[in-house]
Amino acid sequence: MTASLSSGPSHSRGAQRGLHAVAPSPAPAVAAPVLRLVPQPEGLLQVHTAPFRGSVPTVLSQALRAAGLGSRVLISQFLKGGVDQGIHRPITLCGRLQWLRPAMVDCVDGPGHSPEAIVELWAHCRDQLLAGAVDLLVLDELGLALAYGYLDLDAVLATLEQRPAQMDVILTGPSIPEPLMAMADQVTQLRRGF
Repeated sequence: MTASLSSGPSHSRGAQRGLHAVAPSPAPAVAAPVLRLVPQPEGLLQVHTAPFRGSVPTVLSQALRAAGLGSRVLISQFLKGGVDQGIHRPITLCGRLQWLRPAMVDCVDGPGHSPEAIVELWAHCRDQLLAGAVDLLVLDELGLALAYGYLDLDAVLATLEQRPAQMDVILTGPSIPEPLMAMADQVTQLRRGF
């Protein structure tokens, strides 16, 4: 007895005789593209700059959002004193964001201040960066700290070149030196009055 192919309703003659439909052989499978997963996302070095102070609010909202989503975040404001905070008394937000200012009773508005607190803050940031202890590092007013002579540009460049591949670093403020601008993956320049 040979099987017949039935494509009609179940009351067809073949079904009445007890014959079973034979399914056509499947078409050859097309090979699926091979997906390669990146083990860790690539971090970015971003610069947010403006000819005036005021580029940090956008960056702070990005940092808060990252911390709220589970990233470890460190924000360091190099020239914002006034609270005599220092590296041993960080403000913690969202459980994963640490906010640091130098241990100074006044804000820095130009050269001539004692650089020890700023150097101490940079050393802490450098250690956190090299250890991969954070996912996002915000260095607020780093350019001015360099312009005022508080930090060494070559040391900052060498440290940023050694950052872990998955770490995001954001530099903010006016006066970002050209070598840092050239190293950046993304530069955002705020303008007003144009």
